[in-house]
Amino acid sequence: MGPATTPPVSLADGETPRGGAVSDLMLRRVLRTPTVVAGVVILCLVALVGLAAPLLTSLDPAAISPVSRNKTPGAVETVRADDGTKHEVRHWLGTDSLGRDVYARVVYGARASLAVGAVVAVASVAIGLVIGLLAGYVRWLDGIVMRFMDGLMAIPAILLAIAVVSLSSAGLAAVIVAIVVPEVPRVVRLVRAVVLSVREEPYVEAAIAAGTRTVPLIVRHILPNTVPPLIVQATYIAASAILIEAILSFLGVGIPPETPTWGNIMAEGRTLFRVYPHTILYPGILLALTILSVNLLGDGLRDTLDPRMRRRM
Repeated sequence: MGPATTPPVSLADGETPRGGAVSDLMLRRVLRTPTVVAGVVILCLVALVGLAAPLLTSLDPAAISPVSRNKTPGAVETVRADDGTKHEVRHWLGTDSLGRDVYARVVYGARASLAVGAVVAVASVAIGLVIGLLAGYVRWLDGIVMRFMDGLMAIPAILLAIAVVSLSSAGLAAVIVAIVVPEVPRVVRLVRAVVLSVREEPYVEAAIAAGTRTVPLIVRHILPNTVPPLIVQATYIAASAILIEAILSFLGVGIPPETPTWGNIMAEGRTLFRVYPHTILYPGILLALTILSVNLLGDGLRDTLDPRMRRRM
């Protein structure tokens, strides 16, 4: 029997649905969902900006130029090269208080923000999946594991992340760990709820009665039921991770300031925001668009993969 969360496929002559048919049907439904398409398009554009940053600008995002401080968007200046030649440089989004090009920092900052979101989502889902399967299936572990997870969830995510970062040196790895820690309990609770529901199903009880061992039973009959909700949860975790990374960088406890991230750019421009709003405006817009696209993708996947949502619609 297929996973409980997989919608039935209507086939002629009483045939049973094959895995490929179910996958194709789900893919078609996902691609027909407007929110999924909108989220994927915006997210792909932002990812393309980050990956193609060296092609989109020739300026060094970390290069400091005191004579170029606080240029307005669209400003043009004449720069002398090392060989003595002069050429004009246009600052499309202006410069910050250290003379660094805001456009270059914004496009390069997309790399760090998207990397944090993707790595945190994968790590949180992987760790939470293992712990949730054990907590939901092994009854004597349930109470111990869930009380510990409840304790972690009682602490606000941003405060827990700041506490974890403060225990280690600042850096990308430390920020990722700091965000993963508060996200894991949410995945554990989701997986545990699915396992508690599925393990009472007749086909699971039949597999147990047939002598199926624990690991094959979990992999074949329980694990597939966790995939759809985990896919949706991963999108929300990625959006939350991008936002928390920006908050940590804005507070000065995240990725070092010399590394261009959207949070660092806004943190460095907040003191002169009233006079030079462009230093916060443009990275803020890109940050909001990215989080919006990931949330749109998550909402669309939820509506497509959840049978109850489809019936309600």
